[in-house]
Amino acid sequence: MVRGFSRRGRWSRLFNRIAFWLFLVAFGVPFFADLGNAALHQVNGDDGDCRIVSVIDGDTLSMWCAGQGISRVRLTGFDTPEKFSPQCMSEVIAAERATWALRRIVYSATVLQYFTTGTDKYGRRLRAIDIDGKPLASLMIAAGHARANKGERRLGWCDR
Repeated sequence: MVRGFSRRGRWSRLFNRIAFWLFLVAFGVPFFADLGNAALHQVNGDDGDCRIVSVIDGDTLSMWCAGQGISRVRLTGFDTPEKFSPQCMSEVIAAERATWALRRIVYSATVLQYFTTGTDKYGRRLRAIDIDGKPLASLMIAAGHARANKGERRLGWCDR
């Protein structure tokens, strides 16, 4: 058989193409979306000006602040489905939707302001963010991607 025309080679090339596009969609698109957010939006806060470097999930960000560097930030006032330790497939889907909803809200914002409220048990900074004068928590809850949470025990997302 001539090289390159075997069945195995054709399927291998097809698999590689599919893997490339899946990788690009899974990692490339969020990377460039977050890069656009960081370039376009400054977040003013009570302890300095920051930029949102990336959206980790629906309630966690990575922020760069002048003089402080990059840190993980847990957004307060709401809870979203878990992206990295889901309990069921519906939670995975809901978590991805919440992540993209947060990206859209931040991207469409004109004025972003944060208020630091401390740190959590994982060492993340706890911050409340206002988007154009409205609490981000209320926007995410109203859109159906989150539920109110004032620090109490998390409820599951699989019974939705």
